Amino acid sequence: MFCFQCEQTAGCTGCTRAGVCGKSAMTAKLQDTLTGALIALANTAACSSKNSNNNLSASLANEINHLILEGLFATITNVNFDDASIKNLTARIHAAATKTANACNVSIVSDYYMNNIWNANEDIRSLKSLILFGVRGMAAYAYHAMTLGYTDASLNQFFLTALDSLSKDWGMNELLPIVMEVGRFNLTCMELLDRANTETFGDPVPVSVSLTVEKGPFIVVTGHDLEDIKQLLEQTKDKGINIYTHGEMLPAHAYPELKKYPHLKGNFGTAWQNQQKEFASLPAPILFTTNCLMPPKASYEDRVFTTGAVVFPNTPFISSSTDGHKDFTPVIEKALELGGFSKDQHFTGINGGSSVMTGFARNAILSSAGEIIDAVKSGAIRHFFLVAGCDGARAGRNYYTEFVKQTPSDSIVLTLACGKYRFNDLDLGTIGAFPRLMDMGQCNDAYSAIKVAVALADAFGCGVNDLPLSMILSWYEQKAVCILLTLLHLGIKNIKLGPTLPAFLSPNVLNYLVEHFAIAPVTTPEADLKEILG
Repeated sequence: MFCFQCEQTAGCTGCTRAGVCGKSAMTAKLQDTLTGALIALANTAACSSKNSNNNLSASLANEINHLILEGLFATITNVNFDDASIKNLTARIHAAATKTANACNVSIVSDYYMNNIWNANEDIRSLKSLILFGVRGMAAYAYHAMTLGYTDASLNQFFLTALDSLSKDWGMNELLPIVMEVGRFNLTCMELLDRANTETFGDPVPVSVSLTVEKGPFIVVTGHDLEDIKQLLEQTKDKGINIYTHGEMLPAHAYPELKKYPHLKGNFGTAWQNQQKEFASLPAPILFTTNCLMPPKASYEDRVFTTGAVVFPNTPFISSSTDGHKDFTPVIEKALELGGFSKDQHFTGINGGSSVMTGFARNAILSSAGEIIDAVKSGAIRHFFLVAGCDGARAGRNYYTEFVKQTPSDSIVLTLACGKYRFNDLDLGTIGAFPRLMDMGQCNDAYSAIKVAVALADAFGCGVNDLPLSMILSWYEQKAVCILLTLLHLGIKNIKLGPTLPAFLSPNVLNYLVEHFAIAPVTTPEADLKEILG
């Protein structure tokens, strides 16, 4: 096997025997075969679009779009480790490619072997990896929007274009523009998901979330999919079962259509990489809805229920009907069977805090834009830091905790994604009416951060790069890749990235990013703060 798509890849170069994430060599091979099938499908669809005899039906086009999202999502780190389901999905993709070829009278390009990417010139491999990993992350966001009934034709077409480019014998001049296009289209994708979430569940509002788990039956929901937790909340009301979020599901508490359920009680646990420890003795079932997961251990896999794109061996799967409904009865019955804790359990964050806040999305912050601008002009707010991104297990991530602790008292720290669990239970105090630490939501809510930055730049009559704003980002998997490409597409410079730089960046590609965007690795909190603040 060869895989270097996540931050924890072995030796910072690539996993070749088994994945650090827990992925076996066989599963990695099957995922590569699936990816090759996706590239073949995209190539066939691209040929059909150029063919004057194009007879693709609307139903086949929709099937292709759905398979592209499902297939890309399945290959994100820690989403699908079930070999049988990967084979089944690959067969469905092959069948769609055959139907496409027959409908349009074109030939199917034989499966594109991933070795042709991995063994290419290192610069070509690097650029194709950026494209592939970027669209994998983007597909996750598009998949979430799709489950809520929101799609975009230009996005669907770009997924095909990007995948088709991986089959081409192109050089850096042809591939670099595709890389930047991933960033552009991911901005469209995040906007689509933001609209899907806010039009379905309302605009997030700031809320304090308890870390206490009350006695009695309960269910923990982890991942990102808000529709899943909505359906679960509806099916568990008046049943004496409390619901707790975990990881990237924390921002669910801020959406009006979700927070209205009184049995959505609080948040349990911290970030994804701690799941095997935190779930080991939990007297409750856990619902896995998307990525940012750890493969369940045998000791509790019977308490883990997967759904959507997530499939792990030996875990019960909750399927979806054609109208999107999911029957969570098995999860509910397991919660009642296990019974929960016999008395309230008072948990804390990693810094000892008993609660965390979330809900500072773009509308919540921009509604106070006037006061924020006045605070900047008066000197009450000297600097903004966006300390955001993925968490992970590699040593060195305490950098982000220490960085936030050392930010000056006249600065605001914005955060999003699961990297916030390193510090989101800290009490940094306030500047006037504003808490110094504001959680903007999930990783896809980088869209909120972008909108806030653009609004502030407009208010001050300057560019985003001229604002007193610094971005200190952590990455782990492919959604972080597409967000980084979006920031680069917007021309944002001087981003600090860590805890390590991606192994798939060749020296020449890295030099390009440094030269054009001044991207740099994190060093130490003290040195980086000194450089930023002068």
